[in-house]
Amino acid sequence: MDGQMVTAIEARGKHLFYQFANELSVHVHLGLFGKFRIQRQPFPEPSRNARLLLSTDSDRIHLAGPTTCQVLEPDEVEAVLARLGPDPLAPTDGGAEQLSKALARRSVPIGRALLDQRAIAGLGNVYRSELLFMVGLDPFTPSSKVPPEVVTQIWDLSVTELRAGERSGRIVTVDPGKVGKASRSKLTRTERLYAYKRHGQACRSCEDTIVTAEIDDRSIWWCPTCQTSPESLSVDR
Repeated sequence: MDGQMVTAIEARGKHLFYQFANELSVHVHLGLFGKFRIQRQPFPEPSRNARLLLSTDSDRIHLAGPTTCQVLEPDEVEAVLARLGPDPLAPTDGGAEQLSKALARRSVPIGRALLDQRAIAGLGNVYRSELLFMVGLDPFTPSSKVPPEVVTQIWDLSVTELRAGERSGRIVTVDPGKVGKASRSKLTRTERLYAYKRHGQACRSCEDTIVTAEIDDRSIWWCPTCQTSPESLSVDR
């Protein structure tokens, strides 16, 4: 790939595809530890865990520690894309239906399924806790038991919230009125989220205590009063 010119960059969920003039692509998934850094001339020596360097005469992108960094042929790129679910940041018609079909085939807890990139591409640990709070759904509800209308609400909220996060550069899900603020921009760091990493603190809706547990070795946070089984769901939050 040395000396090749980047011609396009595509993102699908957590996957990045750098397309080059020789029709090959570099597929990147940052995982938990991958990080991009922008460096300027004079460029320092690459770190020991550097995997990709993209440079102009004056600037360089330095990628270190990603879970995936691989060169792919065009058909291999299509194979990766085919395995991914709908992306809320690039929504197409039928996204909610695709997600509903994917969840209907899964008996795992909904809190696990929302991190499965084959079901929905792009959600991470913060958004899964927040979205489930916002629709009032217990994270341990079997995915196949989530009603289609609730799946649609999860999808619609994911589109709205991820777009807002992309615009602002931060994750903010709280309705400012819940904490006595006029707008999202007025919220402090500790006021931006409903559930994520708020264990032991009061729920912003009912003042019960936010709790935490693990699903597949990943922590999740929720309110046991506001988040219930599908039979007693209320989405007016």
